[in-house]
Amino acid sequence: MSTEKLVVIGQGYVGLPLAMRAVEAGMEVTGLDTDSYRIKRLTTGDSFVEDVPADRLGRALASGRYHPTTEYADAEGFDVCAITVPTPLHDGTPDLSFVEQAGAGIGPYLRPGCLVVLESTTYPGTTEELLRPLLESASGLRSPDDFHLGYSPERIDPGNPSWQLENTPKVISGIGPAALARTDQFYRRIVARTVPVGSTRVAELTKLIENTFRQVNIALINELAVLSHDLDIDVWQAIEAAGTKPFGFMPFQPGPGVGGHCLPIDPCYLSWQVKRRLGRQFRFIELANDINHEMPEHVTRRIMAGLNRTGHAVNGARLLLLGLAYKKNTGDLRDSPAVDVAQRLCDLGADVRAVEPYAEPHHLPAGVLIVPLTEQEVRAADAVVVVTDHDVFDYDLVVRHARYVFDARNRCSGPVVERL
Repeated sequence: MSTEKLVVIGQGYVGLPLAMRAVEAGMEVTGLDTDSYRIKRLTTGDSFVEDVPADRLGRALASGRYHPTTEYADAEGFDVCAITVPTPLHDGTPDLSFVEQAGAGIGPYLRPGCLVVLESTTYPGTTEELLRPLLESASGLRSPDDFHLGYSPERIDPGNPSWQLENTPKVISGIGPAALARTDQFYRRIVARTVPVGSTRVAELTKLIENTFRQVNIALINELAVLSHDLDIDVWQAIEAAGTKPFGFMPFQPGPGVGGHCLPIDPCYLSWQVKRRLGRQFRFIELANDINHEMPEHVTRRIMAGLNRTGHAVNGARLLLLGLAYKKNTGDLRDSPAVDVAQRLCDLGADVRAVEPYAEPHHLPAGVLIVPLTEQEVRAADAVVVVTDHDVFDYDLVVRHARYVFDARNRCSGPVVERL
C-alpha cells in the first residue's frame, strides 16, 4: 500500500501541528505556505509555533516525509488536502481571499477520488457555496461525484498543555455520505475521536457556536469587572466563590480584552451571515463585541488613574508591561489587547517597555522597548502592568520591588497591587 500524500495549505498555528501529526501517523506531507520567510524557517528546522518545538519539527524533516514549500506544483498527486488559511475581518466583513486563493491554487491538482477539507473558520455555507465552485472550475471535476469535499473546524488552543490536536475530538462533515466517510477515514488516522455531523453547514456553525459562547461569557464577566470596581466589590473573589458551585456554572475570567484569530473575529462571521441572509441583528454578539472591544481603553484609563494617585502623569511615565501576546504562554500577537494597551499608552506619551519572551521580534509593536524582567527594570518603572500573565514571569519579584502594579490578570497581591 502506497503512503497517503497530504497537502496542508497554511503552515501557521493550525496547519503546522496538523502537518506534524500527519507525518507522525506515517503520511507524506507537503506543507504549503505562500510566505517564503516562513517556509525558509521551516526548511531549516526553525519552528515559530510554540506547540511545535524545534525537535519535533526536526524529526519530521529527518523522516523525509515533510516537505515545506511555496509552490502549488508540489501538491501534484495528493490524496488529501487540508486548507488551514486565515479568514480575517475587514471593516466587519469576512475576508475569504485566502480561502479563494487556496481553492484556485489547489484546484488544478485535484484528481478523481481525492479529498479536500476546509478547516478555516468561516460562516455557514462557505464550503458549498464558495469553495466547491472554485475547485470545480479549476479542476473540471464535480463534487460529490468525482472528488470528496468536507469541512472540519480547527480546535487548536495554542499553549494548552492538556488538549492538543490528537486528543481533542474532531468535528467532521462532508458533502454527501461518501465524502463524510472519506473525511472520517482521514482524521481517524491522526486524532483519537471524530464527531460526524450531518452537513458542512452544521460543522461550520459548530465552530462559531464554540467561540461565540466564549466571547459572550467573557464580555459578561468583563462588564461585571468594570461595574464591580465602581461598586467597590472584589469581582475576583466573587468569581472564585461562584466557581465552587458544582453544577450550572462555568467560571470565566475578566481581562484587558480578547485577541487571537478566534474570539474577536469568529462571532462576527455569524453576525454578518445573520444580517446578510435574514436581515436581522444578532444582538448578543454585537453587544459582546462592543464590551470586549472597549476593555483596552478601560484598562488604559485605570492605569492613568492609578498613576495619578501615586503622583505621576501618564505623559512621561516609565511603564513596564508584562506580556504582549493575546494569551499566556504563547507569542501570538494577532489582535492582542495587550498590544492595544501598549499603543494607547505610547500615544499618551508614556515611555513603554515590555517583557515578552515568546513573540517574534519582527511582530512586536513599534515604540515599545523589549526588556528582560529584572529587579532593576521593576524598580525603575513608575508602574508595572500585568497584561498577559505568562507563567515564566516572576510575580514575587514584581510585588517585592514595584512601586505600583496594575494587574489585569489576577496574578499579584499586596499593598502596591491594584487589580482589574
